[in-house]
Amino acid sequence: MFLTRFRVNTARPQARRLLSSPQAMHAAVMSSFPALLPTDTPPPDGPRVLWRLDHTARAEVVLYIVSPHQPDLTHLVEQAGWPAAAASNPTSPGWESRPYGPFLDRLATGGWWAFRLTANPVHSIRRKDDEPTKRTAHLTAVHQMGWLLDRQERCGFRITEKPDDRRLLPHGTTHTRQPHHGDRYHLTVHDKRALTFDKSRNPNAPAGRRNTPVSLVTVTFDGLLEITDPDLMRRTLTQGIGKAKAYGCGLLTLAPAAR
Repeated sequence: MFLTRFRVNTARPQARRLLSSPQAMHAAVMSSFPALLPTDTPPPDGPRVLWRLDHTARAEVVLYIVSPHQPDLTHLVEQAGWPAAAASNPTSPGWESRPYGPFLDRLATGGWWAFRLTANPVHSIRRKDDEPTKRTAHLTAVHQMGWLLDRQERCGFRITEKPDDRRLLPHGTTHTRQPHHGDRYHLTVHDKRALTFDKSRNPNAPAGRRNTPVSLVTVTFDGLLEITDPDLMRRTLTQGIGKAKAYGCGLLTLAPAAR
């Protein structure tokens, strides 16, 4: 496994095209692996290619990739990086890629970590009993937090709770029947985005049916977690969380944190 970091040059027109379309960015990321074909599907229970775009406080945009194989991002440097700077420094090709396995092996029960996750929180609903269920996005921060909290145990971690003296509201709730998760846990939700784009289909299909519109809502979670099951945690880090993984969702990353 490899963890790769690529800073996007947002001044380049091709970079802006990639940033505006998760479908185009997905194609660019998958083109980084010579052994993969566009028609390849990820294994159902094995490591897969995950990616995420982080918009930092310094107005930077950084692409993170976790992958079973080491990527070659030469084409991204040419389209959305600084190719002249990369060419002048042979030791720095324009991106950073490091083995991920040693980090995964060090994960242990009880370890505390700061985390970031961009995800597509959804649930299935039906308006009538005789209707099929329909996948629908969670739109409020409370429900989005609840979506992640419902998955923490089977993902191998628990999101840590604030001490009572650091909660602004009694018992971390706004109402006895409506938990306000944001005041109880070390967890925040931000950068909500409603994305609509065309999903490319078979190029030999009729002209009017080559693209299928895709709409999804993404949010970014930041917080603190404690590892409860290292094996499940490793699976989560290499397989992702939730839906829309092909469109920049599901990649969880960790950074050291003190208790």
